[in-house]
Amino acid sequence: MAIYKVTVATDDMVEAGTNNSISITLVGSYSESHWTTVFFLFLPGKVGMGIGTQGVVELSLGHEGWHRVPQGCEGCMGCPGDDVRVTALSGTLYRFPCYQWLEGVTTVEVLEGKKLVKDKLHILREHRSQELAAWQEAYQWKNFAQGWPRCLNVDSIFELDSNIQFSRIRANNFTGFLIFQAASYFLSGFLLRHTSWNSLDEMRTIFSRTQVPEYVAKHWQDDFFDSQFLNGNNPIIIHRCTTLPLNFLVTPEMVARSLGGGTDLSKELQEGRIFIVDYKVLEDIPTNTIYGCQQHIVAPLCLLHQGIDGLLRPIAIQLSQTPGPCSPIFLPSDDEWVWLLAKTWVHNTDFYSHQLLTHLLRTRLFGEVFAIANLRHLPPPLQGKLLMPHFHFTLHIITLARTVLISRGVTYEGLLLVVQQGLEQVTYTSLCLPDDICHRGMSHVPNYHYRDDGMRLWEVVLACPRISQSPHTYGSFVTGIVTFYYSGDAAVTGDTELQAWVMDITNGFLGRTSSGVPSSLQTVAELIKFLTMVMFTRSSQHVAVNNGQYDLGAFIPNTPSSMRHPPPCEEGRAFLQHFLDTIPEVATTANILVALILLSSQFKDRRLLGQYPEEWFTEAEPCRLIRAFQGWLEEIRDRIEERNHLAELRYNYLNPLETENSISI
Repeated sequence: MAIYKVTVATDDMVEAGTNNSISITLVGSYSESHWTTVFFLFLPGKVGMGIGTQGVVELSLGHEGWHRVPQGCEGCMGCPGDDVRVTALSGTLYRFPCYQWLEGVTTVEVLEGKKLVKDKLHILREHRSQELAAWQEAYQWKNFAQGWPRCLNVDSIFELDSNIQFSRIRANNFTGFLIFQAASYFLSGFLLRHTSWNSLDEMRTIFSRTQVPEYVAKHWQDDFFDSQFLNGNNPIIIHRCTTLPLNFLVTPEMVARSLGGGTDLSKELQEGRIFIVDYKVLEDIPTNTIYGCQQHIVAPLCLLHQGIDGLLRPIAIQLSQTPGPCSPIFLPSDDEWVWLLAKTWVHNTDFYSHQLLTHLLRTRLFGEVFAIANLRHLPPPLQGKLLMPHFHFTLHIITLARTVLISRGVTYEGLLLVVQQGLEQVTYTSLCLPDDICHRGMSHVPNYHYRDDGMRLWEVVLACPRISQSPHTYGSFVTGIVTFYYSGDAAVTGDTELQAWVMDITNGFLGRTSSGVPSSLQTVAELIKFLTMVMFTRSSQHVAVNNGQYDLGAFIPNTPSSMRHPPPCEEGRAFLQHFLDTIPEVATTANILVALILLSSQFKDRRLLGQYPEEWFTEAEPCRLIRAFQGWLEEIRDRIEERNHLAELRYNYLNPLETENSISI
């Protein structure tokens, strides 16, 4: 019988200890040891003991009390790689990463950290089967609303397991920050004022306690207003247009002046310099009342032209999907406030498209689907190592969001309908950045920083190796990790847990085969692409559509959250007062500002892309890949900061220094 020394460490954070009983058993290739019981002090610490067994492949921890006992860190940045370490008399070290809370009377099986073929040992197959059954019982699907992605079967964050709840630091920051901001605005009187703003200048007074987005407040009426389709909060809606929609009755004569001499609409369409944004998904959505005032929403089409300077400018706007006398086409040659109001209607609609589809549906709700399927099925090398950092706090924040789900200009029923119709349009192509850019015809549009920075993160770092334009040679993090654990295509197709994970994600998407989202993976290349899509959605994509909400939406004329007057039904004249009476009144502006501050805030315990404070990977090659990954991210950061240094308007939302690993806000 071999003798092993076991060292168990708890974290040094609050409550990271216990005065209850901890028992440990080691599982070997042929047998397992008896349970050995130790008693921790309530303070963090370590203990060593001797246990006999033959060949260590798994360890079980048993907790026999009700105090919380975390092994490793719970959202605490920079804490050491706490784990259970088993040392043989020969000096061989076995590491068992165990970064989780133990509560009540419970037993946790922890695999040895190195690569192993677990299905060769009957006892491990049995333990894994029991573990999966327990996880699938704990994390069940439910239907939140008809036509929505399925979600976790809980109604409150208090029903969540401690391991996926906020840390104490995060919970205190989350509630305290919101209360502080709301109280500040309440004291200033803005939330009590249900009247229109008196002037555009008066709107700046609301920033007395917050930072005013100076560039937006200064330039919102000029061409910057329209460049936001490339680098704003909703950079995935714009398409290159080669043929005008049949319901968008723009004639060459209407736009001739905007296109300039020596060309015409047909030529510009053919040569790829015409672009379109179409919000048909928001057609006929029921609207809400705010402070007794009926709100309005439209489903516009907006045509844009790329000038010789490379900038995109709107050249025609139709505020409904049904052309006719009551739905005129607005042009830059119209009266100044008429044209500005038409553009403002487009950006109001873009606010809903962004909040309900690009942000809520495509990052948060899809992120929940990935997280649940991950817990229910995914094999340990991918679940517990590669993807775990990308689900940090996700289920807590999304469960919380559902319990306080609030719509502004649309009714709750309207919100449900928009997401339902949005899901029907989601494709696998649209979720994979390189495919989406190509599909939308946006590969060569200049100054598209969302595309450029996103593609560097996807292609250079996450998905496939290539030589960048710099003299440095980049590798691939995901490719390296996947090929380390999967020797070939047969290993992918034969991994039943992996295949069940993919199928469960399809189940979360309501089994829509028309979306093209795969229900199985046949090759290593397919697995690499699918994992990259999940990781990109959970990190970079969410940051790109979340972190700029205050910058671009705080000055309410730039992105109004609701519209109090119906859209104009004819070309005529408009005035500043009509504009002020259409965009949100003072109280709604204040409410939206509080929400945007919260959504754009940063927490002390955030974890950035490439950071792995918990040492789930114990093998040399994955650890080398992590170090290389971090180096590549630093080079991408340097290139972004170099570009921003020369720019009047910075695009920093995909800077790795701003990119959190998971959706946790």
